[in-house]
Amino acid sequence: MTDAHDAPALAELCDALIHSRQHIGPKRLVAPGPDEATLRVLLAAAAAAPDHQQLRPWRFHVLGPQARARLGEAFAQALRERDPVATESQLADARDKALRGPVLLLAVADLRADEPGVAEAERLVSLGAAIQNLLLAAQARGWGSGLTSGRAMRSTALRQAFGLRDGEHAVCCITLGTVSRAKAARLRPTVDEIARWDP
Repeated sequence: MTDAHDAPALAELCDALIHSRQHIGPKRLVAPGPDEATLRVLLAAAAAAPDHQQLRPWRFHVLGPQARARLGEAFAQALRERDPVATESQLADARDKALRGPVLLLAVADLRADEPGVAEAERLVSLGAAIQNLLLAAQARGWGSGLTSGRAMRSTALRQAFGLRDGEHAVCCITLGTVSRAKAARLRPTVDEIARWDP
């Protein structure tokens, strides 16, 4: 539990992390990236996310060079499935997406557990909280981060590349690294735009 004397400083730090974090595209994230020891700290932060019934309804794949090559090929196959006349240049660009940024993680939601008290939506919320914990822990250590997704996440090729079973879903990729070029912070909604005060 936080000591009352430390609370204001911690609140200020928390607010600074939340409001300064922004999406950095993979092309803008360069080496170096966090090492394994740091990644373990970031993943431990993810593990602190809310998890009703302790189902652990998600996991993260930390992708090394071979796994990134598999992901790239899955991206290319997914494009070929959507567009049979995709050019070699387009397929090469799809493969290249898996190679951008120094560190890449794949976030997978596990919705298989038969637990009627924990709806699928709640499990996905848990994954979102885990990802946000990881992003804020990375931000606190000076690392940039970005999330990417798309139709390829739902492709048969990607599922096969990472052995996903029925009820498991690839949700997004998380890229971590050093920010080479930041963009202007996006305009965020006001409190009154996202909150309704019900009497």
